[in-house]
Amino acid sequence: MALSGALQLSDLNDFIAPSQACIKPVESNKTSDVQGTIKVDSSGSYYEVSQDGLETKLETATINLNDCLACSGCITSAESVLITLQSQEELYSILKQNKAAIEANDSTSHRTVVVSISPQTRASFAAKYNLSPLQVARKLTWFFKNLGVHSVFDTTFSRDLALLETAREFVARYRTALAQGKVEITSKEGDNSSSNAGGGDMDVDGSTSSATPATKTRRRIIRRDLGRDGPAAAVAAVETASALPMLASACPGWICYAEKTHGYILPYISETKSPQQIMGSMVKQHFGAQLGLRPDQIYHVCVMPCYDKKLEASRGDFYSDLYKTRDVDCVITSTEVEKMFTEQGLQEDLATFGEMNIDLGYTSVVKDPATGEDQVLLGSSGNASGGFLEYVMQYAAREVYGVDGVDVEQSRGVEVKTVRNSDFREVTLEVQGKVVLRFAAAYGFRNIQNLVRKVKGGKSPYHFVEVMACPSGCINGGGQLKQEASVSLKDWIAQVDAKYREGILARKPEENPVLAQLYQEWLGGLDTEKARQQLSTCYHAVEQNLVNPLAVKW
Repeated sequence: MALSGALQLSDLNDFIAPSQACIKPVESNKTSDVQGTIKVDSSGSYYEVSQDGLETKLETATINLNDCLACSGCITSAESVLITLQSQEELYSILKQNKAAIEANDSTSHRTVVVSISPQTRASFAAKYNLSPLQVARKLTWFFKNLGVHSVFDTTFSRDLALLETAREFVARYRTALAQGKVEITSKEGDNSSSNAGGGDMDVDGSTSSATPATKTRRRIIRRDLGRDGPAAAVAAVETASALPMLASACPGWICYAEKTHGYILPYISETKSPQQIMGSMVKQHFGAQLGLRPDQIYHVCVMPCYDKKLEASRGDFYSDLYKTRDVDCVITSTEVEKMFTEQGLQEDLATFGEMNIDLGYTSVVKDPATGEDQVLLGSSGNASGGFLEYVMQYAAREVYGVDGVDVEQSRGVEVKTVRNSDFREVTLEVQGKVVLRFAAAYGFRNIQNLVRKVKGGKSPYHFVEVMACPSGCINGGGQLKQEASVSLKDWIAQVDAKYREGILARKPEENPVLAQLYQEWLGGLDTEKARQQLSTCYHAVEQNLVNPLAVKW
């Protein structure tokens, strides 16, 4: 009996609840059909006992982060389960090894330790301890360098690269889809108006000249839907180069969810790496080369607002077989950093810490333009999840339609609406009375589920969607510091969001002079194969091996 299409699930949790069945099947090598039993001794060890009484000790089953990519709520609801291989204990171990290497005068076992801190983490500490983001940056720099860390950067710098690459990728896809007649231009009232490759009076020529060679030729085909929407249902082939809506790729919780449950959605996801992983590439490849170090001689730690970032760092796509190292070796959340304060015998009040000037290099900091003396943090405009929607809209409006001055935050040049709930926003750009760009921001799994359902049915009206697994986005990541009991979550998120913007000098990514230098020195140009390798990634639909999916408890 089919259910009505109007029937909607209610009271959904924004995080996937834990399942009783693991997606990783137990490996069993049967050598005979002889039946036996399992016994447990006093030490807790397991033994298989054959019918003739022969006992064979069984190995303890182990899984790592790659086996547990958000298949249940233990990670997506930000509970620290199965993440001990990416914790402050690992950082302590490396620093201890470095100390021993220095004492033994053994340079071969010494590793240069680099810490990259996210702006959301800075905002979380700033809100809790009533400091400015600049003060937090300096105090965390002081803290980590006193532990033995060599360099402390921030991921705002790599986010500039991620924003620019995402925007360029979208424009290439949009122009390709436009030239192929796949983009519908609508009036404000919603009447369809067929878009021609020539673009008529809208000054759109449908050219795909912005597309990189790799974007032009890549074609990703998903032959089967491996998700929960049906048993291996066939889906239409999708060409990534023109797949719209393009879905943002910065949130690992969303990526894991898509790979595990909605394989058909993968061609729509942006191939640009997240700021964390671009930072990993820069630190291990470019920064290491400047110091004359191999990637495996650098230990790179990222401080993030989200436990899912540990999963992202552990992906096989970000591992070098040549050097046997990852781009990001360890991810520590904001709460774990705060725990480190007491572990190091320091007062928990960050305000009592010393301060140290922020390292120049991969850091978005400049001299105060007013005084010419003190440092000022730089950042992009837009929301606290990175501003992908805002920047891509601004960039596309200028590059495709010649519209300057778009500001989503100020609703200047675009229409901004909240749809259904506060975690779903819609942003539209009109040119000569026609809606030419329709973007959205979908936060939390309620909104994500609605989004993927519409994309699968070909009913999504959007060209680009910023997708984040957490309600309210990265500023409310599961690894962020928690509010006092007397403060409501809504008020706490507002406080952290305000700190995220406090004292930050807004700047467009293309205004970062170091980026042009990086493209030339490190990547050999904008559209090179090396640029694609270092700044782009791919995704993998994962087939679930549940014997009876109906038996899974959610």
